Amino acid sequence: MPRAEVRTVDRVRPFFVEIVLLALAVVLAIVLIEHRPGGGEGRGSVLASWARTPGVLNETVTQATIRATICRRGWTRTIRPPTDYTNALKVRQLREYGLRGPPSAFQEDHLISLELGGNPVDRRNLWPEPYPRASAVDRVENDLNRRVCGGELTLAEAQRRESELKHTRG
Repeated sequence: MPRAEVRTVDRVRPFFVEIVLLALAVVLAIVLIEHRPGGGEGRGSVLASWARTPGVLNETVTQATIRATICRRGWTRTIRPPTDYTNALKVRQLREYGLRGPPSAFQEDHLISLELGGNPVDRRNLWPEPYPRASAVDRVENDLNRRVCGGELTLAEAQRRESELKHTRG
């Protein structure tokens, strides 16, 4: 009579460990996908919505006024909205955008930055941008401001580039 293979603890343990590790990997992948900004949208970044956040300009900033506005050191501090306004708006917009996670994981960002003549308080110019992407985009905004103030780019071209970045690449 043929002998049935005897399963020993040594043979069961590796199989059991593999199953447990596979299950943990699946659970971890689901959690990461569901809890990242944009939750399961299949993108690595959150895009600004053309409908909710088309971008609104500050009417006092034009190509003719850049030396007295965006190119003047410290000017953005004079128009930056209060944190309590942007924090309250961020919470509402996180819901509107269907984003999950703590508000601290996002920066309530100006679609057209203050450095490039964006409206400081119009909600159509503000949106919840996730960190660390928000920090990287801040550097782009500062570079565009430097190029406008240095005469390398027009204000309108810099604004167009910033809008394109946030609407198409997050």
